[in-house]
Parts: sequence; structure tokens; C-alpha cells
Amino acid sequence: MSENNLQSQLEEVYNDLQSSLNGSASEAYNQRRITAIDSFNKLGFPTTKHEEWKYSNVKNLVKGTYNFKAVKSLKSEDVKNLEIPGLKGVILYFVNGYFQEELSDLSLAEGKISVQTFQEAQANNPEILNEHFSKYSKDSIEAFTALNTALASNGVVVNVEANATIEHPIILRMITDVTQENVGSNIRNLVVVGKNAEVKIAEVYRTLGEQSSFVNTVTEIVVAESARVDYYKIQDDNDASYHVGTTNVYQEDKSYFYAATITLNGGFTRNNLNLDLNGEYLESFMYGLYIPNEKQHVDNHTVADHRKPNSVSNELYKGVLMDKSTGVFNGKIFVRQEAQKTNAYQNCRNVITSDSATMNTKPQLEIWADDVKCSHGATTGMLNDEAIFYMQSRGIPKEEAIKMQLLAFADDVVSQIKIETIREYLSEIIHKKLG
Repeated sequence: MSENNLQSQLEEVYNDLQSSLNGSASEAYNQRRITAIDSFNKLGFPTTKHEEWKYSNVKNLVKGTYNFKAVKSLKSEDVKNLEIPGLKGVILYFVNGYFQEELSDLSLAEGKISVQTFQEAQANNPEILNEHFSKYSKDSIEAFTALNTALASNGVVVNVEANATIEHPIILRMITDVTQENVGSNIRNLVVVGKNAEVKIAEVYRTLGEQSSFVNTVTEIVVAESARVDYYKIQDDNDASYHVGTTNVYQEDKSYFYAATITLNGGFTRNNLNLDLNGEYLESFMYGLYIPNEKQHVDNHTVADHRKPNSVSNELYKGVLMDKSTGVFNGKIFVRQEAQKTNAYQNCRNVITSDSATMNTKPQLEIWADDVKCSHGATTGMLNDEAIFYMQSRGIPKEEAIKMQLLAFADDVVSQIKIETIREYLSEIIHKKLG
């Protein structure tokens, strides 16, 4: 690695991890770490000269200094204001990337589900890591993913048995405590859902304090035949945060996957959602909502890769950009030659409320099959003046009319969320932010 602030720190983290492996160094998943660090050394941090990072500059991130060993022990009163009121489920707290047992609640975990921290899985169930860890990631071409694979030692491993229906959602609460210093963390989550099983999972990211943070997270989700997974990612960080998150999903025959990515706040946010649709008669849904203000930056990259025939993917991302904020959407649909009778739809719609806000969109569609129904599109514009005028003529003040339009615009995404407590919480937060 070349010497700069962040890279030299990460090299130290990697060396410390390798020296602590002891008897597990020869495990297959650890060998993948070595391959990953080699990939990262070749790739380096991306610049705006890389097409996939053309509109997202990580220069300031790379210059930063972060403590990657900031183990903090918080109490329930410290995180009370960061909770989603009334949300019940299997709740795991991670503070600065480290599992915090005292705050967590696994009492609702059912017998047909295994929930372990990444470190517990390394000690007690290396087989699941050897089979699945880094199998669905693109370490050879994605620098931040390779970095996460090389440094992965914190996070959660969830294994849902075949035919199990898990009533209560699994909630991963990722808290970054930057009240005293800049903090960095690499979080790795692995979710394996067995045949004909059903589960709901939510990742919730929050920041405590005003200093800077760098969170690099990768979640791998395996959806076996006829399984159903609902996945929610909610981001509400401070304006000094850097979040690079990648979710890689592998779907098999007749499976169902639904994702909602909601970005409420954060200084720099990059979300990658990659779907490997390797089955017939499967369904995939990708919803996204981002509401940046001030100088916040949100970048969403998505991939729906159809490899087998008779499958459906449907994608809707919506953004409300205010003040001097910037947004990026790059959505790709691939339909391989074998994937005949594929239905794939993608739509990105954005509203800009300020002349100083910027939105960059790049929908992409690559088809090698000839019997398909596919479409994509992107629109960016201001609010409908005629509709606002009409509402004013009915006695509604202009500010209220604008707010009502924006709330209705966002509701297309929020209304699809199936966990009522999360849906109501998001509606309240969005109402306040747009107000």
C-alpha cells in the first residue's frame, strides 16, 4: 500500500488481524482475505477518473484519520434517542463495529434461526463462512468491497433453516460513536436463508456525536429456492460521516427478495445493491428513497443481473434534493442470453427544490436475450407549479402545498415498507425534514 493517512491505518488493522488468527489462518475464508488485500493493493482507492465513481469523490475520506479500534461501551440511556420507538424483534447492537451484548436483545430469536456475531461464527461455525463468505462479492474489481473482505472481523452471521418462517424481524443497529474522536469500522454481515424460509432484516445506521466517521460495510444475502426475504437499510448519520455500503444478493429458483434503501441524512453516502438473479420464476424488488439537504451527497448504484429465464425485477428509486446537495443514480440491468422471458423494469425519479442542487443519473440496460420485456428511465425536475397553484386556489398555503406534494412523492417508496413500526417512524422523520 502507498503511504497516506487512511491506507497506512488500514494496513495496521490488517496486520493485527492476521497475527490474531492462530489456528484459523488456513481456513478457506481467511485465504480469501489474503486474495482480497492483494486486490485492494492493485486497485487502490477509486478516483473520479473511474467511471463508477465519476460523480463521487473520496479524496477527503482518504486524507482522513480514523480510530479503527474505538471499542466503546454504551448504556441504554446513551442510545435511547437513536431507537425506533416500539420496534420489536431480534435486536443486535454494534457500536463502532463491535457487538454490544448489553444493549442487544435476542430473546425473540426462534429455534430455527441462528444469529451469531462474525467472531462467534469464526470460532464455532467456520463451515458457513468457508461456503459463503466473499462468494457473492466482487473483490477483484471493487476496492471498498475488497478492503472489507480483507479486514472483516465484526458483524453478524444469520442462518435461517429451511421451511422456517421467522415472525419477528432481525434488527441490526449500527451505532458509530464519534463524540470524542473520528472513528472507522469495517462491518461484514452474512445472511443465509434456507429453502422455503421467510425472514425480515433491517440494518439501521446512526451516528452519535459530531466528529467524522468512516463506515465500510458489506452484507451478503443468500436466498435459496422458494425463500422470501425483506431487507431494509435505513441511514441517518451526521454531516461529517462517510458511509460506503455494499449489499450483494444471490437468488435461486422461485425466490422472492425485496429491498428498501432509505437515506435520510449523511455527509457522504454510497450504496451499492447488486442482485445476482440465478434462478427461474424468481421476483426481485428494489426501492430507494434519498432526501439530502445542505451539502449532503448520496450515490446509489444498483445491478439486476438476470441469468436464467422467466424472472421479474422491478426497481423504483426516488430522490428529493434540497439546498446544495448532490445525488447520483446508476442503475444497471443485465439480461443474459439464457434469460429468455425476463421482465425487468427500472425507474429513477427526482425532484430538485433548489437551483443549487444537482442530480446525476445513468440508467443502463444490456440485453443478450431476444424474448424479454424491459424498460428503464430517469426523470429530474422541479415541482409542478400548476398543481401548487391549484392547491393554493383551494385555500392551501404555498409552503404547505409544496410539502404535501413532496410527501406524496416520497410515499411511493415508504408505503411499500411492510414493518409498520419502521414505516410510521420513517414517515414522521421525512415529514419533519421536508417541513
